[in-house]
Amino acid sequence: MTAFQAIFLGILQGLGEFLPISSSAHLIIFPWLFGWKEHSLVFDVALHLGTLLAVLVYFWKDYLDIVVQGIAKPKSEKGKLLWFIIVATIPGALFGYFFENIVEDVFRKQYLLIAIVLAVFGFILYYVDSIAKNKIELSKMNVYHAALIGVSQAFALFPGISRSGITMTTGLLLGLKKEAAAKFSFLMSAPIILGAGAVSLLKNINHVAAEFSNFAIGFFTSAIVGFLAIHFLLGIVKKSGFKIFAYYRFFLAAVILTFYLLRAV
Repeated sequence: MTAFQAIFLGILQGLGEFLPISSSAHLIIFPWLFGWKEHSLVFDVALHLGTLLAVLVYFWKDYLDIVVQGIAKPKSEKGKLLWFIIVATIPGALFGYFFENIVEDVFRKQYLLIAIVLAVFGFILYYVDSIAKNKIELSKMNVYHAALIGVSQAFALFPGISRSGITMTTGLLLGLKKEAAAKFSFLMSAPIILGAGAVSLLKNINHVAAEFSNFAIGFFTSAIVGFLAIHFLLGIVKKSGFKIFAYYRFFLAAVILTFYLLRAV
């Protein structure tokens, strides 16, 4: 892997982790489009740990308040968020533990299937954004909202769905305001990214030294771009909602389909 490839994939991960466009789909599709070799699991860990750093830095004050209040005043507004995040993390963590390898094997080179998932979820994202009631503030969330959003996060294992996309969409369906759905999606991302990243890192720790330069490039690139992506999304949802990302999904699905057909000839 070249430094350029490491930077490019770091940009894709930073954008795709927090924008509702599916980072896993992009990390599969673009190397295929460009004829690059598959990146290693160690590099994949670096990309995810970079986006973990991005969300922790961006929301560090929120996380500090949530943890402190969650322990000292669990019934306070910020205190309840700690327990909501824990509740929301459990379904995705369990599903990932038992089914991640199976899903990866099924989708690894199924480019046409990924295109279909991108497009279908694009329609869902567009429709839900159009009918969203946009009423409930983050402070008015309850454990029922957190549990359902957590269950939806399990489907993010499928490339093309998008962890941020499915959790935000579920939040909108439950009546959350767009900003609230986006912020809770970001806040609940840290535990699941940390857990998955830690497990993968422990399994591949012996390979880090051999790929340290690309590991570092991917890590810092995804962290910087991820930080900017969070800021961008929180700003755009107030003005335009999520429809722009649905349009992008349709475009990318069309590109994949075109290349798939051309290469099949």
